[in-house]
Amino acid sequence: MIFESHAHYDDEAFNEDRDELLGSFPEKGIEYVINIGASLSSTESSIALAEKYPYVYAAAGVHPSDTAELNEENFDRIQKACSHEKAVAVGEIGLDYYWDTPEREIQKKWFVRQLHLANEVNLPVVIHSRDAAKDTIDIMKTEPAIKKGGVIHCFSYTKETAREFLNMGYHFGIGGVITFANGKKLREVVEYLPMDAILLETDSPYLAPVPYRGKRNNSHYLSYVAEEIARIKNLTTEEVIQITRNNAIELFLKNKKY
Repeated sequence: MIFESHAHYDDEAFNEDRDELLGSFPEKGIEYVINIGASLSSTESSIALAEKYPYVYAAAGVHPSDTAELNEENFDRIQKACSHEKAVAVGEIGLDYYWDTPEREIQKKWFVRQLHLANEVNLPVVIHSRDAAKDTIDIMKTEPAIKKGGVIHCFSYTKETAREFLNMGYHFGIGGVITFANGKKLREVVEYLPMDAILLETDSPYLAPVPYRGKRNNSHYLSYVAEEIARIKNLTTEEVIQITRNNAIELFLKNKKY
């Protein structure tokens, strides 16, 4: 059974068939899903999905590109969401210099605040880092270590950068990019990583794997990601699914009822 560690099923791309799709997961071999908060509103809708489906859990946090919405008055909405019984992580949080908005100092401020929050509520973190490797690493090394660890979502850097995060004890979210013709760098990273550091993720509705590239992604397609990891690591697809499932349970659900 597959553990989907990062999806956005509250996204409007699923408005027409959300219930049908999520309802199909158990029979399609999707055992658990973590729906990830990316804003104040999507954090709350992620919690709502987790309340509706027993196999869906939530992460509470604000994506770097949405941090301009945060202030001292509304930050308590994230804190409150983190206290929910089905909240299993703070995320997705971090830095995004690809879009480079809002200004970097605002992104950094709320990245640090949400890292501190993760330690306060004793939850792991889901890190978004795009074109911002050095600042992400510098902040994570400067701030107190996250007691519960976390995952670098949609990892897109080099093997050398992977080593930095691995040395800090982080997991790596691997999704559809590994199946792309231009995914050579990620395949090299996966070859380097130990299996106990790898999680399966889609980032649905984005980044669907080959042969569905360019279409709306969903957790049904994770088998293609697992197959490619299996090829690289000289394992069976079922071994990859089982190992990544165990990794995700250890990281996110260890102290939860599941």
